[in-house]
Amino acid sequence: MKSTIYYGPRDVRVEHRPIPAIKEPGDLIIRVVRTCVCGSDLWPYRSQDVNSAGTPIGHESIGVVTEVGADVTAAKPGDFVIVPFPISCGECAACKAGFESSCLNGGYFGGAEGEGCQSEYLHVPHANGTVVNVSEALAAGDIPGAPASPKDFSDEMLADLLTLSDVMGTGYHAAVSAEVKPGDTAVVFGDGAVGLCGVLSAKLLGATRIIAMSRHEDRAAIAREFGATDIVPERDDAAVARVMELTGSGADAVLECVGSAQSFNTALRVGRPGSVIGRVGLPHGVQIPAEVTFYRNIGIKGGPAPVRTYARQRLLREVLAGNIHPGRVFTKTYTLDEVPQAYADMDARRVIKALVKVSEVEG
Repeated sequence: MKSTIYYGPRDVRVEHRPIPAIKEPGDLIIRVVRTCVCGSDLWPYRSQDVNSAGTPIGHESIGVVTEVGADVTAAKPGDFVIVPFPISCGECAACKAGFESSCLNGGYFGGAEGEGCQSEYLHVPHANGTVVNVSEALAAGDIPGAPASPKDFSDEMLADLLTLSDVMGTGYHAAVSAEVKPGDTAVVFGDGAVGLCGVLSAKLLGATRIIAMSRHEDRAAIAREFGATDIVPERDDAAVARVMELTGSGADAVLECVGSAQSFNTALRVGRPGSVIGRVGLPHGVQIPAEVTFYRNIGIKGGPAPVRTYARQRLLREVLAGNIHPGRVFTKTYTLDEVPQAYADMDARRVIKALVKVSEVEG
């Protein structure tokens, strides 16, 4: 099969590797239908994170199950599934609490575990605690407006479903962690795919004013489509002044979807006293000053998103019913052979998020 392999800064290659096989009774194999490049994949691509040369890369995929281990009950061959980016056992305290992204026995795709999603086939460990079975959700027949079966999925629906493997669930985690409530004013830092999905999630949770921090009109346009009422292009002190001008005393909820020191430091200053920052941006150089949060009663929550939990609780139904279209964050489609170009285009901000079309639902 073809698989995307990381070799070093700005060096990813598509190579032939063996099709994966079942290793443990709890494993399954999928034929990948769609995958994509994530903003967090750019950290090692830009040499700002350490990845070992020769490591398969990519952590977002959807596809059709081709083989299951003896202990797998979550799916059967032929089922269409979402593979969330965390590998999770489903049995530990973290998983049972709905925080499978911090599984005590799991890990992440595209990391040291050696499972890279930007491939034609994918080996999925701990399948019962990891995959989301879309075929099963459709078979229940209780989602108004949903397609009859996966073979009826449009390209747009496939793009929407792919976001549930990471970015839509991660944006939703930012909004949930920030405790967005009906009638709230929310500020969203980040105009990449996760930040845009954070805008959409704040809207889903009932925020009536959503301030998107963006200085790129193509991204701001999608933010408006997703529910942003205001766009703030300023940074640092000017950004704080502008948000205070718009809100009076600061936002009720702050979604931090970048992870940089600049973004987080500004996020600390734009919420009203007693507000909560929902942080989902992978932190780089971030320090949290105790006095700032203490005297203003600022809360900080978040981390790697439990996207499987959110998909099963709400987001899968919203997508299958056609109520939300988070797949709008994909602004260009590539073949698997073109993945190195997809990385280069995302690195240069020529696309918001790169979709990779690997195969069709029916093979």
